[in-house]
Amino acid sequence: MISAIANHIWQSTLFACVIGYVSFLLRNNGAAVRYRLWLVASVKFLVPFSLLIAFGGQFELHGNRPAEPPQLHAIEQVRLPLAVLASPARSSELRSSDSLADILFALWLCGFVVSSVSTLRRWRQVRSLVRNSITFSLGLPISVVFSRSRVEPGVCGVFRPVFLLPQGLRERLSSAQFESIVAHELEHVRRRDNLTYSIHLIVEALLWFYPPVYWIGKRLIHERERACDEAVLRQGCDARVYAEAIVGVCRFSLRVSPVCVSGVSGADLKKRLESIVLMRIGQRMSLRQRLLLFAAGSAAMLVPLGVGLVDPSLSAAQEADKPIPQLIATSALPQFEVASIKPSSPGANLKVDFAPGGKLYITNATLRFLIKVAYDIGDDQLAGGPKWVGAKRFDVAAIPDIPVGGDPTNMAPDQMLIFHKPTRLRLQRLLADRFQLELRKESTPMPVFALAVASGGPKNLVPSKKDSDQQLNAMASNGQFNAAGVDMATLAKFLSEGQTGRPVVDKTGLGGRFDFHLSWTPENTQPAAPGSSSSASQQPAYAQDPSIFSALQQQLGLKLVPETSQAERLVVVRADLPSAN
Repeated sequence: MISAIANHIWQSTLFACVIGYVSFLLRNNGAAVRYRLWLVASVKFLVPFSLLIAFGGQFELHGNRPAEPPQLHAIEQVRLPLAVLASPARSSELRSSDSLADILFALWLCGFVVSSVSTLRRWRQVRSLVRNSITFSLGLPISVVFSRSRVEPGVCGVFRPVFLLPQGLRERLSSAQFESIVAHELEHVRRRDNLTYSIHLIVEALLWFYPPVYWIGKRLIHERERACDEAVLRQGCDARVYAEAIVGVCRFSLRVSPVCVSGVSGADLKKRLESIVLMRIGQRMSLRQRLLLFAAGSAAMLVPLGVGLVDPSLSAAQEADKPIPQLIATSALPQFEVASIKPSSPGANLKVDFAPGGKLYITNATLRFLIKVAYDIGDDQLAGGPKWVGAKRFDVAAIPDIPVGGDPTNMAPDQMLIFHKPTRLRLQRLLADRFQLELRKESTPMPVFALAVASGGPKNLVPSKKDSDQQLNAMASNGQFNAAGVDMATLAKFLSEGQTGRPVVDKTGLGGRFDFHLSWTPENTQPAAPGSSSSASQQPAYAQDPSIFSALQQQLGLKLVPETSQAERLVVVRADLPSAN
C-alpha cells in the first residue's frame, strides 16, 4: 500500500511539473486557460494512472488474454512438523512492520482530521456571517446580503452562491467602481470558482503532508483572480477605475475573504494592479495551440488506457494497493469427524503431534501458528488479522472419521510428505469452520534470501549415485540435515521453512543431486551460561555449531544473499474467536 501511494504521488507530481511547463508556454494567453490546467493537475492527485490502466484492462483484445494468476500451493514438507515454528525475533519483526503501518495510518488520519476540521470551521464562520447579514436587492442574478463585519466582499456557497457585501463599502466607492467589483464577483459565479476550488481543498485534506499541493492551490488562486480581472476588462470597464476599486476594497476591509469565499484581493495584488492598469489581457488561444493542448490532454488519458488494453496483466501490477478479492475455498475439503478447540491452560508448552491414523493434537498454539501448520507456510508468508490471532492460545484435538496416513513413527522423511497432507487439509477446514477464518492470496514484494555459491566455490557436496527419489533426514529443532540425493531447490525450500525467517530462492546454478551433511545451532537454542551446572561435555553437540548462515558457508561453500522479490503470501481477511465445541 505504501509503495502504491508513493508511486501515485511521484507520478502526479511529474504530471504537475508538465502542467507547469505548459502553463509557462501559455503565459501570454488568458489566465482562464492556465487555471484549468492547474485544476487538472490538482485533480490528478485524486486519480491514479493505475485506475486508467485497470479500466483499459477490462477490454480484452483478441488473442491477448492475460495469463491466469498463479495459485499458492502448499510448500513441500522437508522437515519435522515442529520446524514450522518461527523464532520470536521473526514474529516480532512482522508485528513491528504491521505496527509501523498502523502508526503511519494513524498519523495520516490525524492530519486529515485536523485539515478537514480547519476547513469546516472556516466554512461555518462564513455561514454564520451570511446568517447574521441583512438581505438586500441589487437586481443581480444572485442573492445579496450586507454584513455588519468589515469583511472583504466575496461570493459564498457552491451550489447556491450568495454575494456578501460589508455595510458601508458601497458608499466608499463610486458607482463605476462598485459596478466593477460586482462584475468581478459575478465572474466568479459564472466560472463556478467555489466549486472547483472545493475540489482542491479535498486534495489538500487527503495529502496534507505533501507541500506541492499547497503550491498548486496558490497557483489556482492567482490564475483565478487574473482570469476574473481579464473578463472585467474585456467587458469595457475602465482599467484605472477598476484598479482604484480594488485598492478601495482593500483599504476598507479589515478582514480578507475566508478560504471558502471567492473575493477580490487574492493573488499578488501589486502585480495584478500593474497588469490591470497596463491592460495586459491574455491573448486568446490560436487554433494550433488548442489542437496541441487537446492532443496532449488526450494522450495523458489514452496512453494509460492503451497500456491496460494492450497488456491487461499490467493492470494487476499497477493496482498493488487494491486487495485481491479471491478467497481460499475450504468448503470442499475433507473434515475431521471429531474436533475440540478450547483455550490453552496457562503455563502450557507448545506441542504438535501428527499422531497415527491422521489424528492431530496441538497444545498452546495461536491461530497464527495453526494457520502456518495448516497451510505449511513460513512466518513471513502470513499477514493481517486482528491482534488476538497472534496472542490468544488454544488446544486442538482432532480425529478423522477413518484412519488415514498410517504410522509416522515408521516412515522415512520423504514419506512424511504424503502423511501430513490429508491432515493439513482437514485442519484448514477446521479453522474455517470454527474460527470463521477467511484467507486471501496475494503477491507482494518481500525480503527473500538468494541461495548462491560463496566465493570459494561449493564444497562437501558429493554428487549422488542414487537413481531413486531423494531421501533426507531433517531435524530442524536439533540443527541437523542429512541429505542423500537432494537437489539445491529442496535445500532452498528447507531453509525457507522456519530456518531463515524469509523465503529462499535457489540461485546456485548447481544442477543434479548431492549427498551432504549440515549442522548448525538453532536460534532458539542457547548454550549453557559460564559457571552453570551444565558442563560443556554435557551440552548437545549442535550447541557448539555455528548459525545456519555460517554453517552453509563453512560446511557447503554456499551463502544466503538478502534480496527483495515478488512472492506470494496469505492475508487474514476475517477471523473470529472459535465457536463452542
